[in-house]
Amino acid sequence: MREAETGATLSEDLATVRAAVLEAGELAMDHMRRGLKVWDKIPGHPVTDADIAVNTLLAERLRSARPDYGWLSEESAAEPDTRSPERVWVVDPIDGTRAYLRERDPNWCIGVAVVENGQAVAGVVYAPEQEALYEARLGGGAYRNGELLKSSRIKHEEGCRLITNKGLVQHPDWREPWPALTVADPKPNATLLRLAFVAEGSWDAALVLFRKSDWDLAAGVILVQEAGGEATTHMGEPFQFNGPVPAQRSIIAAGKHLHPLLVRRTQMVALPNPGAAA
Repeated sequence: MREAETGATLSEDLATVRAAVLEAGELAMDHMRRGLKVWDKIPGHPVTDADIAVNTLLAERLRSARPDYGWLSEESAAEPDTRSPERVWVVDPIDGTRAYLRERDPNWCIGVAVVENGQAVAGVVYAPEQEALYEARLGGGAYRNGELLKSSRIKHEEGCRLITNKGLVQHPDWREPWPALTVADPKPNATLLRLAFVAEGSWDAALVLFRKSDWDLAAGVILVQEAGGEATTHMGEPFQFNGPVPAQRSIIAAGKHLHPLLVRRTQMVALPNPGAAA
């Protein structure tokens, strides 16, 4: 497929996703107003009837618009036959369910990405309570509500604004103690929103030294990359989405100058590659 053809298709995909997530956001807000049914998907991992309803709506809108695309969603991850090896929708119907369940916590969102041959090539992250719509496509830049985004240009770790667990940077076992920096407290519950905040430059970096599923990352990764930043595992590995196990060992997202410094600091941490067990 020629680049011009790919760009046109991705523009059309973004328009399709934009309409779908705005509708899904209204549905999620309506469920919140009417009262939620909540249960544990697995112990300690809540899910609501809104997660299921939003997933169903997005599946109807997106799969009918692109019946040749595969489908990978948090709420249907156990259905590998729906995934296409070439182009696939990667969906988190509500990222940050704990925030969604808390009153007056706006840090939840809806995320949809287009993944082509393992790479995120377009994505939308929509935070209804913040009235923030983030979107990006390969080669087309990243935007919030139509305004172009640029990631942080900070060139040093000291004084940087980092979204991570405070206990992580305070842990005594680091070979090299972390310098003074600002750590988000509390950190936003939704990983996709953390990546959106890095893309817009309101935070310099986000770090998770823990397994994250593809739907937690894909739409945010393309935002960061198109805003001029970098997003990889903590070892500096590029992401390969939609693999046999749709998960990654970790993530560092940061402006292009800060990113290699954080990789240098954390890459000695041994974390399993989820895909290696497949």
